[in-house]
Amino acid sequence: MSTHDQNDEGRRRFLKLAAGGVAAAGVLGTLPRAARAQDLPHVSLSDPTAQALKYTEDASKAQGKKAPGDACFNCNFYQGKAGAAWGPCQLFPGKAVAAKGWCVSHATMI
Repeated sequence: MSTHDQNDEGRRRFLKLAAGGVAAAGVLGTLPRAARAQDLPHVSLSDPTAQALKYTEDASKAQGKKAPGDACFNCNFYQGKAGAAWGPCQLFPGKAVAAKGWCVSHATMI
């Protein structure tokens, strides 16, 4: 086998492994997140971040400048599924917020 043939075979092997790794990472990267979302602990109202952001589980009782209709479910930071009562929020990593909740960092979806 010539050096050229060995290089070609090495490249093919690398590309196969790389493609397999990318596919596996894509599958494994999405499965745990989907399984985890429903199991996240709810943000406690006594959590320091929740207090700093004036988070409340009921937007109708929110303190701060809130536009009518603002709630976690229609915020850019909210990552929960439509219709879910609780979901992940980028502002509270590893925790779930109430879909009907609100905080001062609310950013309306465009």
